[in-house]
Amino acid sequence: MNEKPLEGLRPDGTPYRVLVVDDSIFVAKQLTQILTSAGFEIAATAENGEEAVEKYKELYPAVDLVTMDITMPKLDGVSALQKIIDFDKAARVIMISALGKNDLVKNSLMIGAKNYIVKPLDRKKVLERIVLALG
Repeated sequence: MNEKPLEGLRPDGTPYRVLVVDDSIFVAKQLTQILTSAGFEIAATAENGEEAVEKYKELYPAVDLVTMDITMPKLDGVSALQKIIDFDKAARVIMISALGKNDLVKNSLMIGAKNYIVKPLDRKKVLERIVLALG
């Protein structure tokens, strides 16, 4: 058997920890399933940018990556990204965006997001981009 190692595991075999941020329960569930099936551990989930910043600070430094929806109530993903980067310059955040949000995506990348994923989610692309950001 030549099973390839799970993308969500570090070389030492421990899982990377991800904070999933999305106001859509469906998308959060979908991301959680994609990530856990690849060996990642979900450190926490948040439903808006405010909650995301709080949870990131709570979990820090035990969070390896954040998936951040761009459009959310209370505090949008771009503003939350800014607050997380202000708190931790080395934060690895991947933005999740619906089609047609190019300006917000560009803005996010300029602030410090590592990459972005467009909805609807494609398992292969999600894992590819996350692995790239962790690399």
